[in-house]
Amino acid sequence: MFKSKSATAYFQSLVLLISTILIFSCSSAELVPMDLKKVPLIPTPVSATATGESFEITDKTVIFTSGDFLSIEQFAQEARNVTGHPLEISPMISSPSNGNMYFQIAEIENKDSEAYELEVSNNNLVLKANTEQGLFYGIQTIRQLMPASIESGRLSKEIVYLASGKIIDSPRFEYRGAMLDVSRHFFGVDVIKRYIDYISSYKMNKLHLHLSDDQGWRIEIKSWPKLTEVGGLTQVGGGEGGFYTQEDYKEIVRYAQSKFVTIVPEIDMPGHTNAALVAYPELNCNKKDPNPKAYSGIEVGFSTLCTRNPEVYNFLDDVIKELAAMTPGEYIHIGGDESHVTEKEDYIYFINKVQKIVSKYGKKVMGWDDISAATLETGSAVQHWAKKENAIKAVAQNAKVLMTPATRTYLDMQYDSTTPLGLHWAAYIELDSAYIWDPATQIDGISESQIIGVEAALWSETIDNLNEIEYMAFPRLIGHAEIGWSPQKGRSWDEYKFRLAKHEERLVEMGIDYYRSALVPRNANDGLQLNNP
Repeated sequence: MFKSKSATAYFQSLVLLISTILIFSCSSAELVPMDLKKVPLIPTPVSATATGESFEITDKTVIFTSGDFLSIEQFAQEARNVTGHPLEISPMISSPSNGNMYFQIAEIENKDSEAYELEVSNNNLVLKANTEQGLFYGIQTIRQLMPASIESGRLSKEIVYLASGKIIDSPRFEYRGAMLDVSRHFFGVDVIKRYIDYISSYKMNKLHLHLSDDQGWRIEIKSWPKLTEVGGLTQVGGGEGGFYTQEDYKEIVRYAQSKFVTIVPEIDMPGHTNAALVAYPELNCNKKDPNPKAYSGIEVGFSTLCTRNPEVYNFLDDVIKELAAMTPGEYIHIGGDESHVTEKEDYIYFINKVQKIVSKYGKKVMGWDDISAATLETGSAVQHWAKKENAIKAVAQNAKVLMTPATRTYLDMQYDSTTPLGLHWAAYIELDSAYIWDPATQIDGISESQIIGVEAALWSETIDNLNEIEYMAFPRLIGHAEIGWSPQKGRSWDEYKFRLAKHEERLVEMGIDYYRSALVPRNANDGLQLNNP
């Protein structure tokens, strides 16, 4: 029995309708709604507009890029680990196709070298930036849009979707730094690299290494070998100390550059110099103690270079020359703090002469705010840590200020009286206290235009391993990263604490031994909302 022509047409129409419904249903299933406003991004971006959809990373997704960039290769491998998909990298194409990711150096509206624009739709992901550095920071944001397991390389058990919307972002301050004291306790190259990984993932771009102090000299100076052979052998508590060879230091610099972090080396002077004086007693003019002994305590202010001895400046010329040759960044930090046994006139004489040496080797001077007593060289930066009047003196000499107020940013301070590590001479610094401050209003008379940025400092008197570094730094460090990057407008602890609560799962995936504050809500989703429109 044959079907009629009309029946056949009806049957074909029915099949077409069912197929259309099935296709539509499959397409609709892929349109997973997600709210970009509820992604706990840290630092929070300048602008984030949510569109309520998502982008799925599939086994067909390709990463198209306008150049051969290490940061994109690293991201691709991390994304492969979390998704299980091949995510091939290919050169940029002129006609974008759906389902892919596009990373491109291209002119965007904000001309800042660190700015980026990220647009995620149901069809694709597009990241644009003026420079590779901008792409790197955009990638850090994309990483936070992905499952937290990207931090550990663990395969996600679920399909990976990224919330859709548009992010326009750039930093508030040019200098967003962390300081690590490797003198009181010595930390090896691998620890430094790990710390660089941490800070760069939160868009911090400077690592200040405190390379010398009373307890140990940590950088090889070939023209003065006893600095490390003798002065590098001790640390707080009497441990064996250690130091970086010049090749070690160069490796740290190279690794930092791969993460767009600049190393700022510090040789503290004229005080905090006992380790140097033990190695070379002729640099000392203390007649009561002409031959200093190795020191493993934590008291400060008892040592000084002999500021009127010409040999001291020959010594410092050699040190700064070798250090400057290995340091591509613009600053050499000369310390200058707590030189209590140096007469004021001698101290000023010393700082003025040392600045000339730094300038001679093509670098700018950075120092703790104490150095404002001297006549500051053009382009100098003063790191405010204690006395506001010192910072005011510095800007009166047209110097810039780096904000590191001890009562807010010293990561070696205890969270409260019960925390086992740290000191509290400056303050107890809980998470809210570390976050609730504005660099531009910290000192009356110093405006935002006179501030280069923010630095979080971790002194190591009570800290001697990576776990202890992590406990004291996290999560205060990432709050300081946000203060340096994000706009002040709209920033509040009441909003930030919910983002931080959700963000803690990433710290767990990183394996970070962080401080779990009672101030952070544990059921945080209801309060989670990005603070910028």
